[in-house]
Amino acid sequence: MSKVDWHKRAVDASYSVRNFIDGKYQDCVGSKTIEKFAGRNGELLYSFANGDGSEVEQAVASAQATFKSGIWRKKSSAERATVLNNLADLVDKHRDTFALYESMDVGKPITDALGDDLSRAAGGLRGAASSIDKLLGTCGTDQGTLVYQTRKPVGVVAGILGWNFPLSLAVGKVGPALVTGNSLVLKPSEFTSLSTCFLAELAIEAGVPAGVFNVVHGDGVNVGDRLARHMDVDLLTFVGSSGTGKLLMKAAGESNMKRLILECGGKSPFIVFDDCEEYLDLVAAVAVSRAFPNQGALCVTGSRLLVQDSIREKLMPKILEHAKAVIPSDPLDEDCAFGSIMNEAHMNKILGYIESGKAEGAKLILGGNQVLKESGGFYIEPTIFDQVDPNSKIAQEEIFGPVLSVIGFKDEAEALEIANNTTFGLSGYAATKDVGRVQRLGEELSVGSIVMVGSGSPTWASNISFSVEAHKQSGMGRELGIDGMAEYTVATTVMCFT
Repeated sequence: MSKVDWHKRAVDASYSVRNFIDGKYQDCVGSKTIEKFAGRNGELLYSFANGDGSEVEQAVASAQATFKSGIWRKKSSAERATVLNNLADLVDKHRDTFALYESMDVGKPITDALGDDLSRAAGGLRGAASSIDKLLGTCGTDQGTLVYQTRKPVGVVAGILGWNFPLSLAVGKVGPALVTGNSLVLKPSEFTSLSTCFLAELAIEAGVPAGVFNVVHGDGVNVGDRLARHMDVDLLTFVGSSGTGKLLMKAAGESNMKRLILECGGKSPFIVFDDCEEYLDLVAAVAVSRAFPNQGALCVTGSRLLVQDSIREKLMPKILEHAKAVIPSDPLDEDCAFGSIMNEAHMNKILGYIESGKAEGAKLILGGNQVLKESGGFYIEPTIFDQVDPNSKIAQEEIFGPVLSVIGFKDEAEALEIANNTTFGLSGYAATKDVGRVQRLGEELSVGSIVMVGSGSPTWASNISFSVEAHKQSGMGRELGIDGMAEYTVATTVMCFT
């Protein structure tokens, strides 16, 4: 489609936020109003009531009733997988609508929404459907005694979602929760509320029974906390900040000790060693792409660039060259590669971090400003600080915006010390040809996943299924893969004595 079509579609589209409970839409309720202003131009996109807790009671009751009835959980895994594949087909069918919602809500480029977010969403549903037959228990005999373990759905699952990838984060809960037979209540971020309800509506069309997949809207106090403390919620799965994750841990402990899956913040290191000097052009391109994806709003962003001192003078000009080519523009323009910040409050938060970097003595070598003010939208240019103190605020806290901190190191031991000097442990990146070092980093880096760039012409694998377990204050529980799916089940061991 042409960019004129996307702009026209944005004007003509309907942006309505309503709860989806027991297979039907309901108006949001509450004493206050939440207003969402589009990041691209600052205009009011939609508004809705902030919730009063009654929607939580209705949604959980609906999910619990359908779970107890067995209308979904007693279907075979093959039947549930077929429904998820149907839903994936419907997501593909309505990909333009979802992409527009993602772009308008988050501020991400429309081409990224189409090519990345929609691929993640449909692929996540199909991946869950194709993996359920691999989630088996163990079985054995001993002198006539049969012992086996069976996995069952945990019950009512509540999901509280982050704002940066609304559709794919929703699918990350919907896929494993539904394919294993659970019933589900999702609360999308109040900042990005458009896609999740449409997904629930399509789930009914795909064959999910009414009441199995519910969506409630509202803020954390009135809706999120009610879900976290609800005595009939058996599992709470969350994507967001570590601070909120801690509050949810407390709420779970003070209620029914519900199970938790928490994917929280990150401050990922990208470590560049001097043995990759021959392919620094590629390293610079990859480092910049990992530093500023989704306008920096990604938990696995490589926001700390650790560069070995001996190659610093060669690498940094290449980093700047690639970063200067990343220019903010209207997310609805098809040639946009870097869009707007999600809302004004978050833009001001990022600008505050930039000011703190200056105050703490870091050297600002690129960006640092709000741009495109005439649009009325919320835009910040990619920003790079050099000579950053590893203990400074911008090197320690998750900014969730386009700010890269460059830190030098002498040798591998110092690189590891700096990389691990954070409360987070979600992901990491490294560029090195040394196989032994790769193994040492795997042992010594306190992160859930590491991406290594080991040559100038790597083969990027995108279809490998694996689980990820966050370290430290980046969360708990496993996501993705068979182990991630198992988190949505409970095991029972059966011993048959004959």
